Amino acid sequence: MLYYLFDFLNKKLDLLGAGVFQYISFRAGMATLFSLLITITFGKQLINALRRKQVGETVRDLGLDGQIEKAGTPTMGGIMIILAIVIPVLLFSKIDNIYIILLLISTVWMGLIGFLDDYIKVFKKNKEGLQGKFKVFGQIGLGLIVGLTLFYHPDVTVREFGDPVSVSDGVEMVTESSFEDVKSMVTTIPFFKNNEFDYSNIFPFLPDGYTVIIYVLWVIFIVTAVSNGANITDGIDGLAAGTSAIIGLALAIFAYVSGNAIFSQYLNIMFIPNSGEIVIFCAAFVGACVGFLWYNTHPAQVFMGDTGSLSIGGIIAVLALVIRKELLIPVLCGIFLIENLSVIIQVSYFKYTKKKYGEGRRIFLMSPLHHHYQKKGIHESKIVNRFWIVGILLAIISVATLKLR
Repeated sequence: MLYYLFDFLNKKLDLLGAGVFQYISFRAGMATLFSLLITITFGKQLINALRRKQVGETVRDLGLDGQIEKAGTPTMGGIMIILAIVIPVLLFSKIDNIYIILLLISTVWMGLIGFLDDYIKVFKKNKEGLQGKFKVFGQIGLGLIVGLTLFYHPDVTVREFGDPVSVSDGVEMVTESSFEDVKSMVTTIPFFKNNEFDYSNIFPFLPDGYTVIIYVLWVIFIVTAVSNGANITDGIDGLAAGTSAIIGLALAIFAYVSGNAIFSQYLNIMFIPNSGEIVIFCAAFVGACVGFLWYNTHPAQVFMGDTGSLSIGGIIAVLALVIRKELLIPVLCGIFLIENLSVIIQVSYFKYTKKKYGEGRRIFLMSPLHHHYQKKGIHESKIVNRFWIVGILLAIISVATLKLR
């Protein structure tokens, strides 16, 4: 909203300094600052309000060090994250941008699903929370919205550049590149030259109308997998928030270069018109996650709950999709992936051995993976720090794919 105000002041009144709001870098910086201020300043008030409402975490005794002490810690702190994302984005971004609209819908949508889950756990005293099928329906619903919007909305385009042409400018000849913004369902394949792939080429023998079905199903899978991965990762103090901040920073870099014609041509990557605004959303997202760590690092004063974990997972999935880096998710979101896989492997192997030998056997001491290391006697702060380091390495590798092909 402030963007439109200062744009008016700059154009109509020529107000000194108002033009700075035209720069994405300035607005991204302000979004980060505001999201940090919101979480740090109002976080304590939210925590106290949650305590007054007795919105405390119910802890099952799994034999983990320091686990029982966490009983009663306020949960649903994801409200803090959502507010610290939505408010700065509304203030500093162009809110008529289709990507910003889609990301705001995704944030609120997944936040509401997580809120219902936390509400049932806390106020209805049902440890199972929202039934799994309803969570899946919610994730499918968001996948449908995102997939169909990206496929059909006229503002979701990529820019195709032609050969440079000479244009007469008075007595001087200048060289420009011709271009055309086209509807195309291409995405980026990491680590390969000429790394653009069109979803319509998956099954070329099928009519064009089937491409949307394939794409939407793929989007649903990504949204479900990443949001569940973030939800599973949220098991010890600071792990999900810190990992998400690292991923968000990498996605901000991708969004910036993909939305800048000069950088995209220099790096020979896909140029996505109007995607530069996504940088502001990423900046608010990173600021919210880092600000939340003020209260969530060990020993945590508040947990994000499913309100936070499902929303940040959904945000990351949609961010990757809109900047067409979804095939990079297994690398960039490697922490989420390994946490997901550890649960799948543990459950599958337990069921298989129980059927074959009459008793279930386990590969890990406990799943998800971070609990395995807790069972080995490693302090949770060290586990979190090491997971963050791995997350940073994966983010560096992901960003390096801009040139490593």
